[in-house]
Amino acid sequence: MIRFTLLAVGALLAGAPNSVRAQDDVKDVPSEDLKVGTDEKKRYFLIGPAKDAKAPKQGYGLVVIMPGGPGSADFHPFVKRIYQNAIPEGYLAAQPVAVKWTDKQQIVWPTEGNKKDVEGAKFTTEAFVAAVIEDVAAKHKLDPQKVFTLSWSSSGPAAYSIALTSPKVTGSLIAMSVFKPDQLPELKAAKGKPFYLYHSPDDRVCPYRMAEQAEKDLTKAGAKVKLVDYDGGHGWRGPLYDDIKSGIKWLEKNAAAPGK
Repeated sequence: MIRFTLLAVGALLAGAPNSVRAQDDVKDVPSEDLKVGTDEKKRYFLIGPAKDAKAPKQGYGLVVIMPGGPGSADFHPFVKRIYQNAIPEGYLAAQPVAVKWTDKQQIVWPTEGNKKDVEGAKFTTEAFVAAVIEDVAAKHKLDPQKVFTLSWSSSGPAAYSIALTSPKVTGSLIAMSVFKPDQLPELKAAKGKPFYLYHSPDDRVCPYRMAEQAEKDLTKAGAKVKLVDYDGGHGWRGPLYDDIKSGIKWLEKNAAAPGK
């Protein structure tokens, strides 16, 4: 279980450049505030496509971006910056908004492996993301080979679980997070799937050794894994947009075959 103090959450927000400040630089990035069906709890932002954009012949790629920290809508300006500066042309981005089921909730993105620890949770993050992908696919033609997740810190454990259970997710970029295989489905489901892990050896919130363990265990299970280091400890540091772009490009080259 990941327990975030107010200090850690503040650090995560600080690590998202200008995440809760002025949005002038992304005011022209198209975004819709949506929900899946009539479920008010399944809120997400759909970013892109640009007005009058021509859809790629094979369909749009999709990056499902699950913010770290509290996973709240406050991260939307930062997510739009990721889309603007790091996501390749021809993609859409979807940002699920983490549900606050109770005031005492400790796990931001509950999964099948820890749902029992989240009082009142009506659905898991795996089900939420699956519903978001289906909802986006009903609005835009998607390229089934390019459906990726981008997660960091508190959302990383859910991204691992989604990668092991969703046949539609073909790659995962997981940054500065923990790896707890005892809370995950069997790792044999990782065979053939790509994981781009981004972590600082100086991280004191999510230990680097967990990224090393993920690299070792997932590779043993037959996954394609690349662990990339960065300096500065927990949070988004340095040329983050270039680094994210490199991660997406690597996922494109190593994407798993999409399932049904």
